[in-house]
Amino acid sequence: MGNRPLLPLLGAIACLAFLAGCSASRGDTSLSRSPAQSSLASDPINPANDRVRIGFSIATDTFIIERWNKDIKIFTGAARDLGADVIVQMSAGGAKEQISQINFLLTRDIDVLVLIAHDSEMLAAIVKKARESKIPVIAYDRLILGTPIDAYVSFDNREVGRLFAKALLSAVPEGRYLLVNGSTRDNNSYEVNAGVHEELDGAIASGKVSVVDELWLDEWSYDEAREKIGAVLERTTDIQAISCANDQIAQAAIQLLAEYRLAGKVAVVGQDADIGACQKIVEGTQLMTVYKPLVLLATHAASLAVSLARGELPAADRRVDNKSGVSVPFFMEAPIAVFRGNMDSTVIRDGFHAAEDVYRNVSVVPATK
Repeated sequence: MGNRPLLPLLGAIACLAFLAGCSASRGDTSLSRSPAQSSLASDPINPANDRVRIGFSIATDTFIIERWNKDIKIFTGAARDLGADVIVQMSAGGAKEQISQINFLLTRDIDVLVLIAHDSEMLAAIVKKARESKIPVIAYDRLILGTPIDAYVSFDNREVGRLFAKALLSAVPEGRYLLVNGSTRDNNSYEVNAGVHEELDGAIASGKVSVVDELWLDEWSYDEAREKIGAVLERTTDIQAISCANDQIAQAAIQLLAEYRLAGKVAVVGQDADIGACQKIVEGTQLMTVYKPLVLLATHAASLAVSLARGELPAADRRVDNKSGVSVPFFMEAPIAVFRGNMDSTVIRDGFHAAEDVYRNVSVVPATK
């Protein structure tokens, strides 16, 4: 967020919206803001109650991220169905604020800690503190680096990058590409980038594809993406394809292309299947988005959290290196490339978005199957 004084107001809005469906009892989920703003009445400690209590911390670059709102709602609902309570700490702050959140959660008698890390490397000390207190730690979506953790739940992020490159090479087998990577603080950015290059480097070596520029963002930020992509377009508009690390970045690219009357003429890909991206795909200004079925990921994570709290660890899909010297059990879900042609059979069929919302700006709405 660019304006720090707005954080308390945004926190209040986010919490009120979510609490509308939550009870203040131990038997339901609760959403808290940063520790200084939390209402203790919303997550009372009841030592006599043996329900699993999950602490969930997320610190994003902004509250207004469609993707994370969906994750939290699905996760808390799945946990409740499994007989667990969830205390959610959510803020638009950085790593320091997330560390403060986690310290607060460690005082709330939690049985397991689930983290969406703002910075993959800066949480090592606080994660170590949690595990020394016999609290298992799960990295949700973003791998935590530099310290042992109990589990990692995410999509195959390298495959996301492969899907980006495959889609672009199919649409633009020869041409000039712009690559816009995600936050340097997020390990997923490097995994996606590696997947892109796995598919793209052959075409680069053959001379069929040239890379105009390869950008990295400090944060997952629309404004930063718009600034950096805009600087490239000021130098040259001779670009036929843009790989964007998520749909917010793709939105920035497409809006800039529209200013040059190039929207729809340049192939653009992103990920997360945001409603705006899905609308742009059916309108013809975005080629593809990578859809990640969040119901599978969040319910899997909730089930894993309850299992770990009870001293059980299911078999993982594979193990990954998180630079701690101890490999981490990786529970992985598969991403799906979504184009206009399979929008109905993926995003809409799964109920991720409604057909009337996706096709809001086009004249003919295909019949849903």
